[in-house]
Amino acid sequence: MESAAVPQPIPGGEVKLKEGALGYLSNLVIGVASTAPAYSLAATLGFIVAVAGVGTHAPAVLLVSFVPMLLVATAFRYLNKADPDPGITFAWVRRAMGPHLGWLNGWAIVVADIIVMAALAQIAAKYTFLLVGWDSAANSNGAQIAMAVVWIALMTWICWRGIELSARIQVALLSAEVVILALFAVVALVKVYANSPAGSITPQLSWFNPFDLGWSALVDGVLLGTFIYWGWDSGVSVNEESEDSNEGPGRAAVVSTILLVLIYLVVSTAAQAYGGTKLLSDNSDDVLSVLGTQVFSSPWDKLLILAVLTSASASTQTTILPTARATLSMARKKAIPSRFADVHPRYLTPAYSTIWMGTVSIIWTVLVMALNPAQNVLGDSISALGFAICFYYGFTGLACFVYFRREITKSVRNFLLAGVAPLVGFVMFAFIFGKAAHDYSQAGFNYSAPFLGIEVPIVIGIGGLLLGVVAMLFAMVPYREYFGRRPYTEVSEPGLLEKPVERAPIHLEGRNW
Repeated sequence: MESAAVPQPIPGGEVKLKEGALGYLSNLVIGVASTAPAYSLAATLGFIVAVAGVGTHAPAVLLVSFVPMLLVATAFRYLNKADPDPGITFAWVRRAMGPHLGWLNGWAIVVADIIVMAALAQIAAKYTFLLVGWDSAANSNGAQIAMAVVWIALMTWICWRGIELSARIQVALLSAEVVILALFAVVALVKVYANSPAGSITPQLSWFNPFDLGWSALVDGVLLGTFIYWGWDSGVSVNEESEDSNEGPGRAAVVSTILLVLIYLVVSTAAQAYGGTKLLSDNSDDVLSVLGTQVFSSPWDKLLILAVLTSASASTQTTILPTARATLSMARKKAIPSRFADVHPRYLTPAYSTIWMGTVSIIWTVLVMALNPAQNVLGDSISALGFAICFYYGFTGLACFVYFRREITKSVRNFLLAGVAPLVGFVMFAFIFGKAAHDYSQAGFNYSAPFLGIEVPIVIGIGGLLLGVVAMLFAMVPYREYFGRRPYTEVSEPGLLEKPVERAPIHLEGRNW
């Protein structure tokens, strides 16, 4: 049963979200589920293998792709320690570097989440039909659109209905997903060593060595690897609703990236060992469903379809969570209309922001799928995501360095973890952004034809960020109070990083479970 919730005001008169509703496990689950591990592997692993010069070294690419994520996760941890604001990067960049960069980072979070919703909902729709054997519907654009709308509407309602319900559903979906992926990895590897199926290859330690790769192959692989890890920050965006809000969500962010790299290394190794690089690259749009029919006998071959379905549906839900909380935070800071700060009086969720996110996501999904039945634009939208991801992850790292600039010289630990690591993360994401801009602007590198002579990932990705600059210029007039704030005026509270951590107990179940 849910506990009775009493709305609590915050400075400015707004109502707080439901405090203490989530335990540490919920933060961790939301962070891992938001990356959609099964879907991300199904949609990306084959393309990584197919990159010229990568081949069997896909696990090495996934290992290197993990590095900037871990570095920036440390920035999330320390910034959340200083300011557990549900707006995460928006709020932190605003404090450290000023209102304009803060606003643009809030915009980047919203853009990234809306763009990916179409891909997630389409996969959830298609795999719903595949799970029940309705292949004609699975291959019908109209049926996919209808089911995608149902999925988005359902997950929007769950997020609106309450954070505890959202967390319980996430635990169920992620548990099923991880168990199935683990079962797949074990069965595939046992068959490789016991029977050596046709096309299989024995795993080698060299698969995990990035130094065996050429520079160009490694960088091109990491461009794809950026997408496969994105989303763990959703577990931090629910900090206001979490127990131990200053520490728990930040720790969960770091741990979730570590769990993700373990999942990806094990499953990618098993998939590559069983199918070989040719099968993976020939079926790069969905390697798991193809492997599922070979690793498992009927009807167990449906298991990987179920894993991808639970993955995409879970991520559809957890993508709504951070966007609604980012816009809630922006409205509280008077950077966008105050309506976005509305909190449901009973469920204590960001009611208006959640419904707005669901509505915009439905509109975007219907437009992208209806106007492009071949779904080439949908593929290019995934490539375009990298720009917004690199933008706000990178600025989070830089904001951490700037905000703690007076504290990082007080100890070697502070210097390395709160200073060097986030700054290197910023540099790495800036480099990935530049490399992506170069590669995706090349003819023949993308799925669909150019739009007005510009490649579609550039139009959606960089164009989306530039549209944010235009929107910000218009917002500067009605929201003068927010934009009047001087930049670089805030620094960390003295001694914050040295303060002993007063950690609340880690609950394996949420307070009201």
